[in-house]
Amino acid sequence: MLPKEKIKSIILKHESIEKELASGSLDPKLYSNKSKEYSELNQIIEHAKKYLKFESEKRELEAIINDNKSDDDMRTLAKKELESLLISNNEQENRLKIFLLPKDSDDQKNAIVEIRAGTGGLEATLFCADLFKMYEKVCSKKKWLVEIINISKSDAGGFKEVIFSVTGNNIYSYLKYESGVHRVQRVPDTETQGRVHTSAATVAVLPEAEEVDIEIKESDLRVDVFRAGGPGGQSVNTTDSAVRITHLPSGVVVSQQDEKSQHKNKAKALKILRARVYESEKRKKDQERSKNRKNQIGTGDRSERIRTYNFPQGRVTDHRINLTLHKLDEFLSGEIHEEMNEGLRLKEQDLKLQSLK
Repeated sequence: MLPKEKIKSIILKHESIEKELASGSLDPKLYSNKSKEYSELNQIIEHAKKYLKFESEKRELEAIINDNKSDDDMRTLAKKELESLLISNNEQENRLKIFLLPKDSDDQKNAIVEIRAGTGGLEATLFCADLFKMYEKVCSKKKWLVEIINISKSDAGGFKEVIFSVTGNNIYSYLKYESGVHRVQRVPDTETQGRVHTSAATVAVLPEAEEVDIEIKESDLRVDVFRAGGPGGQSVNTTDSAVRITHLPSGVVVSQQDEKSQHKNKAKALKILRARVYESEKRKKDQERSKNRKNQIGTGDRSERIRTYNFPQGRVTDHRINLTLHKLDEFLSGEIHEEMNEGLRLKEQDLKLQSLK
């Protein structure tokens, strides 16, 4: 059950804004803002009113059903109406749940995704590359633009690390659930006895921060330049094009050497640094707000195992919602199953609603 006081406050707010708009005393800018708020409330107001009436209507129908004086036809009709009422109330509740959720301003943002090989040696780097290919396919299907910021390859042809940005509509709201440790169980190509190995990779999804989101002063940055290095430590540039930027207040360090231009490397490094500093500040605020309740879908911390990809059994399991799908091939081909994503959204929704009570 949703808190009735919250539902009543929706109705009261709707009535209050309606009176303000009808008064004609609002200045144009305030009128525009109030009109937008009124329009949003209009979409939910009827559901709120019906939801508040549910208990009394339910009692009336149950009284008819349990009344021995009621004839059979009346009881049958009341049972059908009660079934319809329960379905309708469930719909009202779901719509109100979504409306009452605290809005996450980052959901509309683009994202920076960082994937790093974890435990498992060269096999972990191959898994890191597999995850990158999976996200590439997801973005392609959704017509999102992917720009590679940095790649560090392994001797096995995998990736030790890959960082890329994703641009489009509502990117962060969809990809944010990918943050955490991804574990793979499979037989590596190098394994001669067919034994299953377990490896891991970490994924961090950061909302891309704009200058208006967080102020980073030039005086807070230390910029070092050096020659880009290749395999075995050899210099691949004859000029100091590689850049290392340290954000002194937070200690965040970003190095970038993919581009031949020092200017381009600095721009890319700043983009990553801004996102990391913003994410760090955001997490501090989130922890302060939710220190009295446990986040059961995960904090997004990269030390936390969130998902297992089991190749011998062809399954993928999300440990945050205990959901297993026997669709591993589909998953890796870019079909991050909506059933899993929706389950994570609902879990987050329920946790946020607990904070509203």
